[in-house]
Amino acid sequence: MSLHLFDSASRSVREFHPVRNGTASIYVCGPTPQGPPHIGHLRGCALSYDVLRRWLLHKGLTVTFVRNVTDVDDKILTKAAEHDTSWWEWSATYERAFESAYDTLGCLPATITPRATGHITQMVELIQRLIDRGHAYAAAGDVYFDVRSWGEYGALSGQRLDEVQQGETAAEGKRDPRDFTLWKGARPGEPSWPTPWGPGRPGWHLECSAMALTYLGDEFDVHGGGRDLIFPHHENEFAQSRAAGDAFARFWMHSGLVGLAGEKMSKSMGNVVSIPEMVRRVRPQELRYYLVAPHYRSTIEYSPEALEESVRAYQRIESFVGKVAARTGSVEPGEVGREFTAALDDDLGTPAALAAVHTTVRAGFTALDTGDDAAARAAAATVRARLGVLGLDPLAWSSTSTVDTSAVAALDVLVGELLEQRQRAREAKDFAAADAIRDRLLTAGITVEDTPDGPQWTFKDS
Repeated sequence: MSLHLFDSASRSVREFHPVRNGTASIYVCGPTPQGPPHIGHLRGCALSYDVLRRWLLHKGLTVTFVRNVTDVDDKILTKAAEHDTSWWEWSATYERAFESAYDTLGCLPATITPRATGHITQMVELIQRLIDRGHAYAAAGDVYFDVRSWGEYGALSGQRLDEVQQGETAAEGKRDPRDFTLWKGARPGEPSWPTPWGPGRPGWHLECSAMALTYLGDEFDVHGGGRDLIFPHHENEFAQSRAAGDAFARFWMHSGLVGLAGEKMSKSMGNVVSIPEMVRRVRPQELRYYLVAPHYRSTIEYSPEALEESVRAYQRIESFVGKVAARTGSVEPGEVGREFTAALDDDLGTPAALAAVHTTVRAGFTALDTGDDAAARAAAATVRARLGVLGLDPLAWSSTSTVDTSAVAALDVLVGELLEQRQRAREAKDFAAADAIRDRLLTAGITVEDTPDGPQWTFKDS
């Protein structure tokens, strides 16, 4: 279908062919809701794959999108105990926070959001299959995957077996420190479920394999997540699923991380930029633009200056579409065009896709300036179509936008007259008068940016 995606397992860009014609199946590792979401979470398990999903929908495929919730985990149990609350209440509270953040940034709702605790039966069945095939063993109430039994172990992450460190503590009966836990035996005060090997709770890696199998079958199209999940989580998923006899994912996709001062953004480092805090600074669509604009596999180094630059870029697009709609009436989305299509077909190349958007916006502003309303309207239709694929269509966000497009036409005339006065003052080298006009507009809530296409105005961010 001409779409090519980078596959982490083969370390190459390959052409995407869905397992089943006319459909696409995506499993994304969702949150372990131990605390509030930050922008790193939203990029890693939501926005990158929301763009993929929207592009597949644009191509006419029916998409099944599964994003799980790891609702029982060591970190959740620890946090809940520290705050003297039940683990399930703690998990549910922050699960809702994640769902709210997805909705705030315009992510399409998942087809289903399975919780780990709702799939214990499927996990037990998967463990039994692994034991029967000689790839897992029970010891002192725990069950482990025997990494030496699977000759392909390390294929996804590229690690050699003698380099592997699972990050798990030593335990009675564990044959090899590189073996990873499928099932954790019950401990005092912790939740547990009955199994043939004794009561306990699932290991993190086991959960995703079982839930992906349940909803997408033994072979599906894309498994996604943040790059930090490649090892050990995705390596272990890959190993246990293939060892159980399942083809599992055709593509493994990994989104780049969000950093701050050169470090990965994480709760443990305390350098978290939360979604509620961010949307107090900028509008949700502007934050989405900031996180979607770089290539999904690249690392974003967060800074207020970079965010502000993205805000200005998005507002310029928004201003253009708003002005055209106000001048010519309703503008319906058109065709996305070859340049945009080629960009997204090349491993979701959002930088090139947005470059095509800005090229069209520049041409559209020129058409507005020369009075060619038909050309401006055609440009706006193309821009709307392209931004719709990226979840950034300004008119689709109009209910949360501070821009009143019904008033833009009249305001554009008034501001235009002031900008003409400012330009005459600049040509006469009366810079004090030019700055005074700019300051008057700023006081009125309007910012002016001097561009190669002439001065452009937008509403000041509130």
